[in-house]
Amino acid sequence: MTFHRDPARTGLLLVDPYNDFLSEGGKLWPRLMEVAEEVHALDHLRTIVNTARRVGVQVFFVPHRRWEPGDYADWKFPTPTQVASAELETFANGTWGGAFHDDFQVQPGDVVIKEHWAQSGFANTDLDHQLRQRGIDHVVTVGMLANTCIESTSRSATELGYHTTLVRDATAALSREGMRTAHEINGPTFAHAIVTTDELVTA
Repeated sequence: MTFHRDPARTGLLLVDPYNDFLSEGGKLWPRLMEVAEEVHALDHLRTIVNTARRVGVQVFFVPHRRWEPGDYADWKFPTPTQVASAELETFANGTWGGAFHDDFQVQPGDVVIKEHWAQSGFANTDLDHQLRQRGIDHVVTVGMLANTCIESTSRSATELGYHTTLVRDATAALSREGMRTAHEINGPTFAHAIVTTDELVTA
């Protein structure tokens, strides 16, 4: 599988780089730490983001909804994950957990997409519009979690006509089985390329 090497037509989608996911003391870090450390996810995310900025690939922050009191309380069909998120107050707005990890702060020129409520960074956001306005037709999706927001955002990208690349070691999941499912079972059904950080950076 191949992926585009023209920086001007490529967008890096950095999904949910929150402290609650990526930092010691984060609410979800203990549950994904083992897998994240096994694949060196944080080091690879740093490498990819820094390389993207160096070569002129547009960086898009694709954040999940920051929890606020009352979220999902009156919803007709909240998912079990959304109910659990409300109970845990995941990524609570105005808290450390709901802030981006220190190594993944928004820089001048980055684009911050409107927050997604469920898993796809495209649903009810301006991501598609922002990509098309910049002439981007290839996306590389990294961040958290491999088998939820990364998969859903990437699958949506393919459905909308984008060339889509997954990076198997620049993400993590709550289990090894989740990682395997994301990259070995589900990923090949929609991704045009599934690569490692080294393969991506070399290109």
